[in-house]
Amino acid sequence: MSDDMIWWGGKLPPLEPMTSLGEGCMPGFLGIEFLEAGNDWVTARMPVNERTQQPFKRLHGGASVVLAETIGSVAASFCIDREKFVAVGMEINANHVRPAYSGYVTAKAEAVNIGRTTQIWSIRITDDTGKLVCISRLTMAVIPQERR
Repeated sequence: MSDDMIWWGGKLPPLEPMTSLGEGCMPGFLGIEFLEAGNDWVTARMPVNERTQQPFKRLHGGASVVLAETIGSVAASFCIDREKFVAVGMEINANHVRPAYSGYVTAKAEAVNIGRTTQIWSIRITDDTGKLVCISRLTMAVIPQERR
């Protein structure tokens, strides 16, 4: 996108509330935490451990998709007036590039398009060495609160 601020209210979103939104549900169960935000991006990380690995001790592809959808959905919700609208997932895809076995994976969601009724986010997930693990694209619908 551009150097313009995309966040509702013109300020960087608070990271702790982004993380605490996941308490008591899947993002919290998997240990996802938000780390940083810029004008049109946000980062979050997730541990690679028994909660997120498949039986062969590799990061489960589904866990990568959960991380991608979580970071994109939460970011989308901070780009709208949450008293009037809600952002809901329309479509997500993911390409799994290489395995991760331990440590953390970090996702960076970057806004591709922030429209009135749809948003598109590109999410890159990397391992502790910075190597690409997964790349994902998420499309969000912005709908009125009463339709949620």
